[in-house]
Amino acid sequence: MAHYPETIDLYSDDGKLLKSNVQLHRISPLLNPAARKIVDLTKRTINVNLAGIEEALKTAKLGKGRIPGRELDLPIMERKEALIEKIKTMVQVEDDDDTDIQQFNGGKLLLVRAPTLRLTGASTYDAAITAVASAVTYAIVDEFDIDAFNASTVKAAAWGSYPHTQDMEGALVTSILTIPQNNEGIGYALRNISVNHFVMMTNRNALQGAALASTYEMAGVFEMGGAIGPFERNQLLCYGYQGLNANNMVYDIVKENGQTGTVGSVVQSLVDRAIEDRVITPGKKGGYFQFYDTKDPMLWNAYVSAGTLAASIVNCGAGRFVQAVSSTLLYFNDLIEHETGLPGADFGRVMGTAVGFSFFSHSIYGGGGPGIFNGNHVVTRHAYGMAIPCVVAAAAMDAGTQMFSPEGMSKIMGETYGKMDVFSKPMHQIALEV
Repeated sequence: MAHYPETIDLYSDDGKLLKSNVQLHRISPLLNPAARKIVDLTKRTINVNLAGIEEALKTAKLGKGRIPGRELDLPIMERKEALIEKIKTMVQVEDDDDTDIQQFNGGKLLLVRAPTLRLTGASTYDAAITAVASAVTYAIVDEFDIDAFNASTVKAAAWGSYPHTQDMEGALVTSILTIPQNNEGIGYALRNISVNHFVMMTNRNALQGAALASTYEMAGVFEMGGAIGPFERNQLLCYGYQGLNANNMVYDIVKENGQTGTVGSVVQSLVDRAIEDRVITPGKKGGYFQFYDTKDPMLWNAYVSAGTLAASIVNCGAGRFVQAVSSTLLYFNDLIEHETGLPGADFGRVMGTAVGFSFFSHSIYGGGGPGIFNGNHVVTRHAYGMAIPCVVAAAAMDAGTQMFSPEGMSKIMGETYGKMDVFSKPMHQIALEV
């Protein structure tokens, strides 16, 4: 990849300088050690709801239903240490490899880190969840001497309804990533993570959530071939300015508009900042209208993407409602285009995404709140990484207006991944590793 001489300053979620004069390529998800660690752990780390398995077996709530007569009353939590040892022994490939198991909530939840060797020896990231689900199943069968007639019940608690369903529906062994068959196309795996997951993983911190989502989105864009040649700089600039609060732009604009600001005043702040930084300059006039020109459309794209995030925070934060995020994505960029004559975020694709997003998230169709969407969804997939971070920030500030709340849908993500700094504080971790 190209090495870029231009530099940015990275700031935290509270507006404090983390690292100055960072060369642009150092934040790349291919080069930055913290970003690479996020992706690596995402592929290798699997949730095991050990207490949930005990309860599911006791009540025969398996997959997404209940099977009367298949109840198994097993003291799983009483013998969790023995089970954990068995799981680790089976998942690891070599005695000294990087297999690891962390306990949360007194061992009710486990994070099992499958060894790198399992992933490098596989064609897809499925190798982690299949190994862990199988190990959990056999550990319970072996520890409690389960017979052949009841082993399938234990398997159903761990694996859910698979293989009767394509995915592991209702499974109590879960991954951040969905199965490859649910990805919309080549390279979409890292973009197929729900907004609510990001909210809980970053403990409802708007800017940290946006940073984490942006990291996954950009890694996904790199994976699908969208950051090759000149397009690489465009993606890195947007990642830096929108996702990582480069030059404190997002924070400054939010602070400036936080008390009495509107989407329109954020447009003014963004345009003023772009003029001040000489990213855009006055061009021709058409009657009363002042057009603006730019010699660096990619840098302008980064600025307007950062402005879109700031507008989402100002507008949705004021009302404590996530539902306004789709209209904010639309009309901030519509106003930008009318104000400057230049394209909106992602050269118009954020605005285009927002039209369908409004309809599907809460309009006439109303299939679900914004928190259930992801960058892989047929409605929100079109913007190349600049829309989902805004949705995450808005959902982090939501006061409970969604049918599918982060706490209801993604609580386990906060109780496990949310306890790890690499996921909960990505802005700090990425700046530390440049």
